[in-house]
Amino acid sequence: MTSAGPQSTSMLFPADAADPETTTVALDTSGPYLPRIAWLGCRRQAGGDAAALVAIAGQPTSPLLPEHWRGLLTRPGLRGARLSPAAGQGWSPQFRTAGIAVTEAALTVDATDSAAGLALRTELESLAGGALRIRHTLTNTDPEPYLLDGLDVVVPVPDSHAEVLDFTGRHERERTPQRHPITDGLWLREGRQGRTALDAAMMLVTGPTGFSFADSPVIAVHVAWSGNVVLRLERGAANGTTIGGGEHLLAGEMVLTEGASYTTPWVHVVASNHGLDGVAAAFHSWLRTLPSHPTTVPVTLNVWEAVYFNHDAEQLIEIADRAASIGVERYVLDDGWFHLRRTDNAGLGDWWIDTAVWPEGLTPLIDHVRGLGMQFGLWFEPEMVNPDSDLYRDHPDWILATGDREPLLARTQQVLDLSRPEVRKYLFDQIHAVLSANAISYVKWDHNRDLFDAGSGTRGGGAAVHAHTLGVYQLLDDLRAAHPDVQWESCASGGGRIDLGILERAERVWTSDMTDAHSRQAIQRWTGQLAAPEYLGAHVSAPVSHQTGRTLSLDFRAATALFGAFGIEWDLTAASPADLASLGDWIASYKRFRPLLHTGRMVRIDSADPAVVLHGVVALDRSEALFAHVQMDESLSNRGVAVRFAGLDADRAYHVRWVGPVDPKVPSAAGGLHPDGPSAGVAVLGTVLASVGVWVPRRKPEQILLMHVSAVG
Repeated sequence: MTSAGPQSTSMLFPADAADPETTTVALDTSGPYLPRIAWLGCRRQAGGDAAALVAIAGQPTSPLLPEHWRGLLTRPGLRGARLSPAAGQGWSPQFRTAGIAVTEAALTVDATDSAAGLALRTELESLAGGALRIRHTLTNTDPEPYLLDGLDVVVPVPDSHAEVLDFTGRHERERTPQRHPITDGLWLREGRQGRTALDAAMMLVTGPTGFSFADSPVIAVHVAWSGNVVLRLERGAANGTTIGGGEHLLAGEMVLTEGASYTTPWVHVVASNHGLDGVAAAFHSWLRTLPSHPTTVPVTLNVWEAVYFNHDAEQLIEIADRAASIGVERYVLDDGWFHLRRTDNAGLGDWWIDTAVWPEGLTPLIDHVRGLGMQFGLWFEPEMVNPDSDLYRDHPDWILATGDREPLLARTQQVLDLSRPEVRKYLFDQIHAVLSANAISYVKWDHNRDLFDAGSGTRGGGAAVHAHTLGVYQLLDDLRAAHPDVQWESCASGGGRIDLGILERAERVWTSDMTDAHSRQAIQRWTGQLAAPEYLGAHVSAPVSHQTGRTLSLDFRAATALFGAFGIEWDLTAASPADLASLGDWIASYKRFRPLLHTGRMVRIDSADPAVVLHGVVALDRSEALFAHVQMDESLSNRGVAVRFAGLDADRAYHVRWVGPVDPKVPSAAGGLHPDGPSAGVAVLGTVLASVGVWVPRRKPEQILLMHVSAVG
């Protein structure tokens, strides 16, 4: 570790980076106050000369913490004040740098304001994959309590970035992208749902107007937190554009007594010259370094849409038999196995096996499933409680509430207060007992309602989402430590809790309760902007969608699921022998391509035809790739589209061949498919495949063509 005092004038962080795409900042460390970010971008652009970048920076620059005293009239990075009669004390701090410590991958800046009675530590870490992550820790050094309203991480973006992208959504339609021009003023996205949320912004991405998947310079920020979140973008009439975020603190939620500290969530920042795919690659690369990252993602069958609450042992055993016969590797029993749980109106909180439904316990089913060579998984919703439960009758005070009234019910359930150690102990003991007594390899952890009136009785009804979120992490961490061989899936009404905070603790997410493959194309495409494909639970549903009523072919459903964590959400006792055989073939294809799909770089391709979606995965060594041409709807013309295969080695030759079923029927006047593959059996250089591509004619709606690209020699 090296240290630099305030007398240093400039520095690059990280100072040395082998990857030229590493997100890098140039810091102006002159003067006694907090360093300023003079520039943020890819290492390749920095040229190794921090002094030059600082000298020419002008606007925009941004202090590590935007402060009011500097003449910044935009949203401060720190918002708070003393509770004492000396009104306003500490509301406008002026931090002076006390020290800077630097290692190869970490930078820490310590600063103080003795008059305000505050100390600030800012940490930057350079991550595998090229991202930075940044967080602040604020400490109250004064005897008077300090009421913290908000503390954000903020970074500048170039004035050439004229457009911003974020996301919105709803249940069964998560992560819908939206764009708008950057204008003067504040664009603020506050998540108040107590979880990441179905309509979450997920991240902010800025870039030049019309920035794309591949070739545009962009900067993205994401807050790695599973509770309330704020994302911000601001441009002032006298200031450059900044983006950032942090935790959205509720009123009175964070009061710092003397010596107490608050640490923001990590805010991940990615600068990429390779557009949205470059941002996704940085996130995916980092996730793949985590201890929790799954090395192999089993083919998973979940019985929810097959049986719902009707737990008939004979049917469940027959589903298991059929699943094993076609190559399924993991079998998950969903909601309905525990005390009182015949509908979703009762039982949450009573985590013991209901002997009225399972008189011999789950052992016979588990033994049967494991005897067939499959893992066994089980559903829990630990954070919730039904009023019709033994737990609620014994401990009505254990729910999140303001103290003077009971919150509105949602899904006939309330939220347990996991900020309380006794609640966490109860849940740990209950879940630990089930996992210890049964051979369970997998837990689907659900969360089916938003948090409102989320106060704690330990705080007199004061807001407690922050403490509750930390309690969720603590409970999950404790269970993971006690059961290291169990893998965990994060589900929240589908995709309502997908963020880098929960992904440090889960091997899989349930991408959406929408299992209609047509709708899943967009949901999976955009959830992949953050989470790597191997995390995205993607299941082959019944032929007629339970959510939309749409009828889709097995090939379309399976080819959609192929690019995620492949699974099944279908009553296999209703499947024909031909469907079972076809599904078995798709499972074999998934296992064949699983190493590529779950280690390679995700690629999304802009299509000239809005009815066609193009995407794929390219091996990191560029030796092979798998691409999909997805005909979603009727095309307006017979021109077809050129599929340009991004990410290949320009100087290598490749064959492009069909994979899986190819419907030989040709739509009217559309042209046919070459039987030897898209490249007609000819080896083609990567540069040609990227710039010219291969032509694919118009197809019938709801058909997917898979193309395997393999290097010659």
